Amino acid sequence: MEIRKAELNDLDEIIEIYKNVIITMEKNNIHQWDEIYPSSSILKEDILNDEMYVGVINNIIVSVVVLNSEFDEQYINGKWQYNNKNFAIVHRLCVNPLYQNKKIGNKTMLIIEDLLRNERVESIRLDAFSENPYALKMYKKLGYKKVGEVTWRKGLFYLFEKKI
Repeated sequence: MEIRKAELNDLDEIIEIYKNVIITMEKNNIHQWDEIYPSSSILKEDILNDEMYVGVINNIIVSVVVLNSEFDEQYINGKWQYNNKNFAIVHRLCVNPLYQNKKIGNKTMLIIEDLLRNERVESIRLDAFSENPYALKMYKKLGYKKVGEVTWRKGLFYLFEKKI
C-alpha cells in the first residue's frame, strides 16, 4: 500500500467510499457519521486544502485520512500529555468497506506516523467515537492513549494522543 495526497479527480470515488462506510457502520450499529457529516463539500475542501491522503493498492483507494492542526474548541477538555505546538490531528479516517478487516486502517496510521515523524511532528491527536469498537481497538493497539472525552451531535467521543 502507498499513501499519496488526494486529488480533485479522486473526489467522486472518495465520496462513494464514505457513503459505503456509513452504510457499513449503520449495519454494525455504529451511528458515527451520516448525510450531514462528513459532507461532500467538507471532503472537497480537505482535498483543496491539501490535507487529505489516500491509501492506494493497485490503483484502488482503500483508505482515506485527513491531517492538519485544526481542532474543535472542545479539544481543550483533553489532558494532553505533549503540550507542544508541533502536533498533527487525524480526521475522518476510513477504510473502503471492500478492504475492511485486512489491517488497512492500521497500515494507514503507521504510514501516516512515519510521514509525520519525518516532518518532525512530535505527537498525533485525534478523536474516536465511543461506540466504534473497531476504531477504539485499533488506536489502543497502535499505542494511542485516551486523554479525555467530548460530546458532539452524535454522542460521546474519546480524545487520544500519541508521541511519535
